[in-house]
Amino acid sequence: MRTSLVAAMAAAAVSMTVSAHAASLTGAGGTAIYPVLSKWAAQYATQTGDTVNYQPIGSGGGIKQIESKTVLFANTDMPLKPDDVTKQGLVQFPQVIISITPVVHLAGIKPGALVFDGPTLAKVYLGDIAYWDDPAIKKLNPNVKLPHQAITTVHRSDGSGTTFNFTDYLSKVSDEWKTKVGEGTAVNWPNGVGGKGNPGVASYVQQVDGAIGYVEYAYVIQNKLTYTDMVNMAGKRITPAMAAFQAAAANADFSKVQDFYLILTNQPGDKSWPITAATYMLLRKDSPPDQNRLVLKFLDWALKDGQAQAKALDYVPLPDNVVKQIEAAWAKEIPDAWKTALR
Repeated sequence: MRTSLVAAMAAAAVSMTVSAHAASLTGAGGTAIYPVLSKWAAQYATQTGDTVNYQPIGSGGGIKQIESKTVLFANTDMPLKPDDVTKQGLVQFPQVIISITPVVHLAGIKPGALVFDGPTLAKVYLGDIAYWDDPAIKKLNPNVKLPHQAITTVHRSDGSGTTFNFTDYLSKVSDEWKTKVGEGTAVNWPNGVGGKGNPGVASYVQQVDGAIGYVEYAYVIQNKLTYTDMVNMAGKRITPAMAAFQAAAANADFSKVQDFYLILTNQPGDKSWPITAATYMLLRKDSPPDQNRLVLKFLDWALKDGQAQAKALDYVPLPDNVVKQIEAAWAKEIPDAWKTALR
């Protein structure tokens, strides 16, 4: 009896010790990373007791939150330019590679049955192509029965890094898009309806017959959306899949840029998916080292131990040499936090 009591008291003491040292990390930003970030947070909490409270409010919202010092870290799919990183006193680094995919809701059309090229996709979002049986779409899809049905374009209504990369891609493949609309986290859309976050766009596409939208590929998997193939820079028809995302990501050379600033849309290569991006984390240099240490421990764990969850959702984990570059940046930019994170 006494032995059991002592064991119970010891177990309770261990539990109290873990609880006493548990931390709560706050973050906010892009919705593209949220499916894998939520998986990381759940496993990390199980292993360490530390919880991650992340608000998927869009890249624009995350940037505002870290600038106003209301969260410990932020996420954005649009990297900040080095001058802005310096001006705001931030540390910026990639966390994982994401891929953006057109999705449609059209009766009788199965995933991968349709293919778009960049210029045609731009004309759809410009409103120059208004019906699904437009000659330009039929030319790309000669063996698909397309209805004379109005196209409803769906875009993001919030400040979005997913939108930045989507519109950056359209600007690279269409001079008309670049001139009339351009790229950004928020643009003046010529037409269509807006949904909040990747979940909002996915929901609209599911509900509206004749819709087309764009989402991070993890949302295609989670919501069983009808994706389209794309014609890439090399003129090859490509299906959204890990091999295509990895082929595009292989072109990323972060060693030659400042603050890891790199845009990965429209990469060369026969097998490259055309709308690929790095998604970035932001920390404040002036945050207390103890706070940044907790964030670094989590994000470093995710870079290394979180690869299985990333691959399961078709995110592309960063290679070891890039992880080492990131850790070297931490050692340089926030040395006190990184030194203690290694303990």
